[in-house]
Amino acid sequence: MHEYDEAILKCFLDNQLQLLPEPVASNIDEAEAFLEECVAVVVDSIDEVWDYFDAQGVDLEGQEKEEIVDAPEVFDIGDGRYLIVES
Repeated sequence: MHEYDEAILKCFLDNQLQLLPEPVASNIDEAEAFLEECVAVVVDSIDEVWDYFDAQGVDLEGQEKEEIVDAPEVFDIGDGRYLIVES
């Protein structure tokens, strides 16, 4: 089981529409359940976001590392960490 702290859960709850057409969570508990179901990943830097997508086989040719965090499935927690949610 993954543990998502309050900053991660709040970030997803507040920004879920960047990835999804309609809300899937209306509170912290629902956000945590959704992230656990998706096996969302938290990484500590832009480099780790890049490495994650590279390991998943995503074609990163022609992209800058700073651009990868603009992907809809990447949520900037605001403290240097990023949440990656593949729904």
